[in-house]
Amino acid sequence: MSRLVVETREIDPVEDLLAYADPDAPLAWLRRGDGIVAIGAGVPGPGTMREIRVPAMPEPSPAGTRTAAAADAWRALVAEAEIDDPVRLPGTGLVGFGALVFDERSVRESVILVPRAVIGRHEGRSWITRIRGDHDLPTPEAVPLPYGPHWAGTLGPGAQTAEGYQDAVRRALDEIAGGAYSKVVLARDLTGTIPAGADVRRLARALSSDYPDTWTFAVDGLIGASPETLVTSRGGRVTARVLAGTTARGADPDGDTAASADLASSTKDLDEHQYAVQSVLSALRTHTRALAASEQPFTLRLPNLFHLATDVEGELSDGSTVLDLVGTLHPTAAVAGTPTDAAIEAIHRIEPFDRGRYAGPVGWLDADGGGEWAIALRCAQIGAPPARRHAEYSDTIPVTAYAGAGIVAGSHPESELLETRVKFRPVVDALA
Repeated sequence: MSRLVVETREIDPVEDLLAYADPDAPLAWLRRGDGIVAIGAGVPGPGTMREIRVPAMPEPSPAGTRTAAAADAWRALVAEAEIDDPVRLPGTGLVGFGALVFDERSVRESVILVPRAVIGRHEGRSWITRIRGDHDLPTPEAVPLPYGPHWAGTLGPGAQTAEGYQDAVRRALDEIAGGAYSKVVLARDLTGTIPAGADVRRLARALSSDYPDTWTFAVDGLIGASPETLVTSRGGRVTARVLAGTTARGADPDGDTAASADLASSTKDLDEHQYAVQSVLSALRTHTRALAASEQPFTLRLPNLFHLATDVEGELSDGSTVLDLVGTLHPTAAVAGTPTDAAIEAIHRIEPFDRGRYAGPVGWLDADGGGEWAIALRCAQIGAPPARRHAEYSDTIPVTAYAGAGIVAGSHPESELLETRVKFRPVVDALA
């Protein structure tokens, strides 16, 4: 891999970052209009993009092994880079977009992608970063591309049907009653297609517009809008937001008030939330000092639902990079369960599909070891999984969406199914 020369320069303010992305394969990280987007075509190949791809290990490996391998490869890339960055804002300099698998056994790859050029915005300031190697093609020009025509996708039952999901919840409740674990997060899938040649940016744009307070991401065909920050690290400070415990919004203001109050007083949801908070605190303690979390969760309001939320903040004590922290934190109890190892085994045993990168870490990292990572929720994977890549899709492109719910003692199969339907709504609406 050739040495990289990286140059960031401030430019006039940019209004629509996503307009600069590749219509077929956007790379983007957005929130309230700020963020970073890869410029132009993102087709992998010599002179177009640097890629770190970590496939499934030939033998069963401990949790975090693939993330550690990606972190080592990123450090090697940074060590050989020459970086000129007078702007020094979050997302400037050498950056990589990442999407990591939920489970080490997934057939999907964990990836970190470094495009040839990045355009970004932060609190009213915009910049462009050009990244080139010794033998690269010319850097793509920063030109906004008109959005393609509107399109609609289709989604229907996947490997886990509604009835099958309720049966899976009952099985988990029996195992919880038997003492196998305290909590497990079970997901189900919807599968369908989008038209071949569709401007995929429209999916990301719809999610970003409808859910501006979430992290809208597009990395290697994984597109979604996550409300849950896994970890943010910058200048030695680390923050995280834990979400666990969910209910649908009310039909009117009175319904909203009642739904929020019921969630805040729900013993089942408060227990589920506490498992998730303790999972994050336990993982971060070995890397931080002055770690703090709010004593009581607050109710986070999104357009379609309420979450119980707790913010965590600390100061790094050991020089860990954001990817090191990602490897330590993932999987949290919010997306796996408690105890973690037992919950992961239950998911592997009960769910009839490979999650791939759903509920895995997604985000970006920079040369200083900082970055922002969320948990890949409210998302869909566009494109066939590796086992099906040679199938013929002449007029359509396959898409799979995912949603899950935390199962603890006191959970009801019908209620958990309803929760997944609420969580599917952002992607289903955007695809429609």
